[in-house]
Amino acid sequence: MRSLQPVRGTQDLLPEMVRRHRQVAETARSAAELYGFAEIATPIFEFTEVFSRPIGETTDIVSKEMYSFVDRGGEEITLRPENTAGVVRAVLSGGLIQNTPLRFFYSGPMFRYERPQKGRFRQFHQIGVELIAVSQPQADIEVIALGSRILDVLGIRQHTVLELNTLGDPASRTAYREALVSYFSQRVSELSEDSRRRLDRNPLRILDSKEESDRRVSLEAPSLDEYLNTESRDFFADVKSGLDRLGIPYRLNPHLVRGLDYYTHTAFEFVTPHLGAQGTVIGGGRYDGLVEMMGGPAMPGVGWAAGIERLAMLIDEPPGPPRPIAVVPIGETAEATALTLAEVLRSNGCVVDLGYSGNLARRMRRANRINARAAVLIGEDEIARNVATLRDLDTGEQVEVTTDPSLGELRARLQAFYG
Repeated sequence: MRSLQPVRGTQDLLPEMVRRHRQVAETARSAAELYGFAEIATPIFEFTEVFSRPIGETTDIVSKEMYSFVDRGGEEITLRPENTAGVVRAVLSGGLIQNTPLRFFYSGPMFRYERPQKGRFRQFHQIGVELIAVSQPQADIEVIALGSRILDVLGIRQHTVLELNTLGDPASRTAYREALVSYFSQRVSELSEDSRRRLDRNPLRILDSKEESDRRVSLEAPSLDEYLNTESRDFFADVKSGLDRLGIPYRLNPHLVRGLDYYTHTAFEFVTPHLGAQGTVIGGGRYDGLVEMMGGPAMPGVGWAAGIERLAMLIDEPPGPPRPIAVVPIGETAEATALTLAEVLRSNGCVVDLGYSGNLARRMRRANRINARAAVLIGEDEIARNVATLRDLDTGEQVEVTTDPSLGELRARLQAFYG
């Protein structure tokens, strides 16, 4: 029955995968706090204009991939395809521009209607950071360093390469854009259909096309380096120098671009060969024109986003929860005592499984099935003598322990099981 299957491009996050997702998100959150980034959470849907205005009506994201609908109030609403625009909207609507610079970390689901592939879903999850109102290259260095630190703590930095490029300032970018349009217009018949559509509005995107015909034509395209002015060259040199000082290696990639006009200067990606064609795990850059485009004052910004699904596929298996303690009442009169005992043990930090029904044999089979570390057995005789039987389920050894109100002996023995 189709209705019992997840919608194409979505997935159920079962406990093992949830642990992986949580490992990624919590590692990133802790690292971001070291850099002074505060966590922010924006709604998963916004007015469509929040995304269509900065991203651009002609981009694939807006024209093909956004989940947009008209709600019952007649408002045009979109599930967020990315979170930078939502964060900037929150800064403007929340009146936060008086408190700059602003450092935000976020984590949550995003939505894009695209062809599902390895590590890529229609509902996917991202972590990301935004550093707003710092124009100096130190901001670029710092957010890249944060991304590198997160990958390092996750144990996967050695499996990635930082690719780096500059888009120049607006003046350099405009001059380069004109040169690209002139060049590609002379060879338009050799371009893919998508790149022909991009030629007038988004020519830089042709440079990172995956189509073989576009790649062939791009090999002879003008280089951005020829159009960089002194300010742009100095800015990029400072970024590279800062990364060098921090010991963060990088590889220059002149084809790494951002097609939207509000992107300037630094563009970067951490890529890996271990995820097939979709090798980017962190992607970001400087977006000095975005705040102004969304109706705010001219204000610089830089940030990145990372796919949790992709990172989760690369990390080692996180440790599972502690093995539980099975509390096993023997006979109906022991049920109430077992319920109270289970709560006391939980209050002392024990993971406790309390079976709800069945005889002793059945409950012990359950204890073995859930890989319990020990079982605490309580029957009428034990209650009368204020003791419980503690069975080590790894060795089979068992001992009687007192059940005074503090449960001191029982707690001490349980702690010994976990080393």
